[in-house]
Amino acid sequence: MRFGKKGNLSHRYVGPYQILRRIDKVAYELDFPRLGVDESLSYEEVPVEILDRKVRRLTIKEIASVKVLWRNNQVDGANWEAEADMKSHNPHVFPAIPTLY
Repeated sequence: MRFGKKGNLSHRYVGPYQILRRIDKVAYELDFPRLGVDESLSYEEVPVEILDRKVRRLTIKEIASVKVLWRNNQVDGANWEAEADMKSHNPHVFPAIPTLY
């Protein structure tokens, strides 16, 4: 069995979940946690915190990435996003840098 970050048995998919009832020989109804879904059935990921930053050096340019912790996810569910995109769409996540005169 694979319990890695990308496998089907990662922490995102593995319980423990309470079994509500047994439906069939191998089918069970489980008590999953509620998701924040509005009436239009859309789900919005909201960034909560920047956990890490790294710069990848390519031949011609450098690309800055940030590791983002999303609301409704645990730390192991954080992923890397382009810093420029995150700053343009979610400036509130980045700490304000005071200017010195």
